[in-house]
Amino acid sequence: MFKEFKEFAMRGNVMDMAIGIIIGAAFGKIITSIVNDVIMPPIGVLLGGVDFSTLYLTVSNPKGVVFNTIAEAKAAGVVTINYGLFINTVIDFVIVAFVIFMLVRQMNKLKKAPVLAAPNTKDCNYCFTAVPIKATRCPHCTSELKA
Repeated sequence: MFKEFKEFAMRGNVMDMAIGIIIGAAFGKIITSIVNDVIMPPIGVLLGGVDFSTLYLTVSNPKGVVFNTIAEAKAAGVVTINYGLFINTVIDFVIVAFVIFMLVRQMNKLKKAPVLAAPNTKDCNYCFTAVPIKATRCPHCTSELKA
């Protein structure tokens, strides 16, 4: 069983997948930083200074206390719906999906369609034997071939 597992784990596809997952995780961190640190602040300014990461609703707040941050609400044991963080995550996903789409699109453009070689034989009309393109008679049945 160990030998089979070793063969499975060392296959090219499994190693490629592992490398892809590791690079994808690192790429995800970069995109998250771009969303949180570069894209969302200007969007927040355009929407009147809103910071999406601080938007939340309290579900259970029996004392009616107002909290300034999600961390304060959580520390007090209040249940919150963090819809601002969800908005950030959705924007993060859309950006990642768009970048992956653009990469796949470029990869598909780089793939060249296989060039088909010109045929070097033709079939005899009478015996259907393959003969060279330049032949004028079939070597099998000696019929005269059309050009």
